[in-house]
Amino acid sequence: MPFFGDRPAGGPPPAVSVSERGASEGNGGAHGGGNAGARAGGSAAGRAGAWLAAHPMPLLFLVLCAVGIRLAGLSLPFVAEEVLTRLCRDTVLALALILPITAGMGLNFALPVGAMAAQGGLLIATCAGLSGGAAVGTALAVALPLSALLGALIGMVLNRVKGREMIVSIVIGLLGSNLYQLLCLGVPGRLLAVANPSVLLSKGSGLRNSVDLEFFRHILRDVGHVTVGGVSFSLGSLVVVFLFAAAVHWLLRSRFGLHARAVADDRDRAALCGIVPDRVRLQAMVLSTVLGACGQLIYIQDLSILNVYTGHLLSDIFAAAALLAGGATLRSATVGQAVLGVLLFHTLFVVSPMAGQNTLSNAAIGEYCRSFIAYGVIALAILLNRRKEGMSA
Repeated sequence: MPFFGDRPAGGPPPAVSVSERGASEGNGGAHGGGNAGARAGGSAAGRAGAWLAAHPMPLLFLVLCAVGIRLAGLSLPFVAEEVLTRLCRDTVLALALILPITAGMGLNFALPVGAMAAQGGLLIATCAGLSGGAAVGTALAVALPLSALLGALIGMVLNRVKGREMIVSIVIGLLGSNLYQLLCLGVPGRLLAVANPSVLLSKGSGLRNSVDLEFFRHILRDVGHVTVGGVSFSLGSLVVVFLFAAAVHWLLRSRFGLHARAVADDRDRAALCGIVPDRVRLQAMVLSTVLGACGQLIYIQDLSILNVYTGHLLSDIFAAAALLAGGATLRSATVGQAVLGVLLFHTLFVVSPMAGQNTLSNAAIGEYCRSFIAYGVIALAILLNRRKEGMSA
């Protein structure tokens, strides 16, 4: 005799009620949906883990920022407002480094040359006694063409030292800085008449250490100033930064970006395809230097005071550190990595002095710590890049 529920041999299958069938199908659907959800969640977690494994810098900085905010004891609205201010002030300088990296030239440590071109335009307008729109127009008319010319000269030099671009660009930046400081100290008031004597030293020649740029004060920062949730920021500055980011993103996706990546991968093969590698590299350096000048102009208008002899120093170091903190490498960089890096790097900059004060009763320790981090990030990125090149060889 068959057991209860067994089907007799050769007999028809037992009837199944509609409710039982629906429950069975519902359980099957639930299990299938659960498996699909688990697979989707697992794949998303796997992608996130793979991304973090390939880009350890953002994770490291995220941890450091979380610890720094906790130790500093600062309110989140204060930190957010300071970071947004620095995002508007420093992002374009980080964007200026992307194009040379894409073209296979590494980090452009000659970026201060573009910054000096911007400062030169502002100083000429100030020494001429101009104000208002005439001063701003004169500064732009001097800074942008001058930065393009200097970028072309740098590009021609770097085309003759392929494979050693970063170290040579460091030397170019230092040489340009010394020449700029010599001109600022020796030309105004001695070889060139100055219509605005307030910018000169007491002896009547040479520029003062700092110059107040009243005509350039907050020309972007005061546009569309709003407060949301206790956080004040400038819509005008954010829009300008967005436009520069969109322009760089468009360049990376354009024909120029395609040629730059081809040159970075293999110059000889790119030449066989009709691309002129030296021309692409020179264009990348010109664009980088012009963007550096624009970034320095945005930086100075936010401060409204120009440190004549030191304002351009370390602009390349901090921009490079921010870019690398976002996950960029010496061979690959994106706009998203630049923005993320500026957010993370400058969050650490904001909280580190107070973190040092609260933990060790010395805010200077935080200052030294963030400078150490800036150079350490660049050194670590170079080591990781060399390691990857050794593994792929």
